[in-house]
Amino acid sequence: MPEMLPDTALDALFRAARTHNAWTDKPVSDVLLEALYDLLRLGPTSANCSPGRFLFVKSPAAKEKLAPALSANNLAKTMAAPVTVIIGHDLDFAERLPRLFPHNPGAKDWFKDPVMAQTTAFRNATLQGAYLIVAARSLGLDCGPMSGFDNAKVDAAFFPGGRVKSNFLCNLGYGDPKGVLARSPRLEFGEACQIL
Repeated sequence: MPEMLPDTALDALFRAARTHNAWTDKPVSDVLLEALYDLLRLGPTSANCSPGRFLFVKSPAAKEKLAPALSANNLAKTMAAPVTVIIGHDLDFAERLPRLFPHNPGAKDWFKDPVMAQTTAFRNATLQGAYLIVAARSLGLDCGPMSGFDNAKVDAAFFPGGRVKSNFLCNLGYGDPKGVLARSPRLEFGEACQIL
C-alpha cells in the first residue's frame, strides 16, 4: 500500500508551488530535461497511447522563432525563461500502439476514426502536460504554464507536417519570487465536487 507523501513534498508539488512569471538566469541542463521526461512518461494514458510531444525551446534562435506566436502579455516572460516547452499531441499516435500496447495487437484499429483519434490525442496529451508540471516541480524546477499564443503560428513554425498540434506552453526554470502574483481563490469542495 503506497504511503501518503510527507507535507514537504505536497507543499513542493501543490501548496507552495506557484505559477512563475519572472526567472533567474540559472540554466536548466539537458540532463535535467531528460530526467523530467523520464518521470512524466510514466503517468497513465488511455491504452498507454502516449500522444504527448514535448518540444523544449532553449536556444536564442528557437526562442526568436517562437516569439511571433506569443501574446504581448507572455512575450517578455517567455523570452526570459530558460526553457519553454511546447506541449503538443500527435494525431498519428496509434501508429505506435503495437509497441506501446503489445498485449492487444488490434488496439491501433480503435483509432481509425479521425475524430476519436483527435479527441484521444488531445485528452491524453493534456494529461501528460499536467504530469510534466508535477514532474518538473518534483525535480526542483518552477513552472509557468500558459495559453496566450497563436496555435496556428506555433504549429507552422515547429510542427509543419501537420501531424502534431500544439496545446499549451510551459516556461521552466528557477523562478524569481518577485514575479509571483498573490494566489487567486479556488473553488471549495462543495462548489466543484459531489460524492454520490
